[in-house]
Amino acid sequence: MELNRYQQEAFSYQRPFLEKFGSKTVIWSLFFLGWISVGAYALYLQITKGHSITGMRDNVVWGLYIVNFIFFIGLSYAGSIIAGLLHLFKVPWGKPIVRLAQMMTIISVIVGPIFILLCVGRFDRLHHLFIYPRIQSPLTWDVLAILTYFVGSALFLYMALIKDFAVYRDAKLNIPKWKQKLYKFLATGCRGVASQKRHLILSQNLLAIILIPLSIMVSSILSWIFGMTLRPGWHSTIFGPYFVLGALYSGCGALIVIMWVYRVRYKMQQYFTDKHFVYLGYSMMVLAAGYGYFTFSEYFTSWFGSAKWDSEVINKLFSPKEYGWWTLFANAAGILLPIVIVAIPATRKRNWITFAAFVMVMALWVKRYLIIVPTLETPALPMEDTRIAYVKYSATWPEWALTFAGVATFLLFFTLMSRFITVVPVSDLEDPALHPPFPHSRKPIQELTQPA
Repeated sequence: MELNRYQQEAFSYQRPFLEKFGSKTVIWSLFFLGWISVGAYALYLQITKGHSITGMRDNVVWGLYIVNFIFFIGLSYAGSIIAGLLHLFKVPWGKPIVRLAQMMTIISVIVGPIFILLCVGRFDRLHHLFIYPRIQSPLTWDVLAILTYFVGSALFLYMALIKDFAVYRDAKLNIPKWKQKLYKFLATGCRGVASQKRHLILSQNLLAIILIPLSIMVSSILSWIFGMTLRPGWHSTIFGPYFVLGALYSGCGALIVIMWVYRVRYKMQQYFTDKHFVYLGYSMMVLAAGYGYFTFSEYFTSWFGSAKWDSEVINKLFSPKEYGWWTLFANAAGILLPIVIVAIPATRKRNWITFAAFVMVMALWVKRYLIIVPTLETPALPMEDTRIAYVKYSATWPEWALTFAGVATFLLFFTLMSRFITVVPVSDLEDPALHPPFPHSRKPIQELTQPA
């Protein structure tokens, strides 16, 4: 594979990450593996002792596991939409962050569905879902949609990596033989000739065109599982676009945080510039406004309708004795904070935008919790002589351990993937001097601080 000067400099800068792990990478990997081990022990207890060790009961049958599933799968859908749009519209400043979005897509779609399995009481009957599926069940369609989406996302990432695999193959890296053979196999004979490039571009365009509406449809199917249920707080016609917009919003914030971590950890100021943070910050602000509108519509219509069941849920959400403070945090930090920080020029800076994005992502996780738990704590039929533990949900330490294990798995995948592929794409990277939106990128790479 032939590279121009700028692409060669980009590869030379990232080459050390492919050739060696480094002590910090080993330490972080062991730290994440430690959390995963704790989660594995909690899973062992859950399998041997049953779901009684969790806070889930007959009424609140869903808890942290479903909250985490919705959160991570939303990040995946957002990464696919962002990467697809940036690729199709050939946005010059988006080139360095397309791969981050693709990585977030594939990692989240692996981690997210694991939490669905944690809700299953009989793993030995899991295969029955595929042998005896019920076409009438939205869960069946959700599984089929997620599997289809996973295959498409994996192909989209792989197509974008083929030319880079050819670069790794031809670079004579100081790596083990098995890794060199792996790169050779994954490059599939790519030599960078015009016909191969044309076919790869066509394939990526088709996959992007397919994945963008597919992400919207799969996210909508997930929302319909709630919206088609006759429960207060769920039975709503806006849940489809509400979930799609919420997924895109949280994914945009997560992408900003991931970009900041790679910029700081790997000294990639040349590629993840202030312009990237500002442009994604603008996108986050617009999505925050749209998400705020849907949130207001959800609360206002339920409150104004004065239906008994809906009123009970609304009272729980806004009562300081119930979930009032959680609701305040979810809306103030999840909607107002990003708008204010990005709208004010004085705070429209890289670190401030990242701070707003991080807090917003946490707030949207809380929002998912508020969608699930208060509704399940409000039964459709009156209940008498029932222990409070059966009505009120309180997550136990195994649930929290498995939650942190899922986050650790998410971060571990990012840590390891950055040692097998270049985080910034090499073969498709364009010289920033050709595009005015990159005034911060004209400093030569050699003058930047070298990676530890």
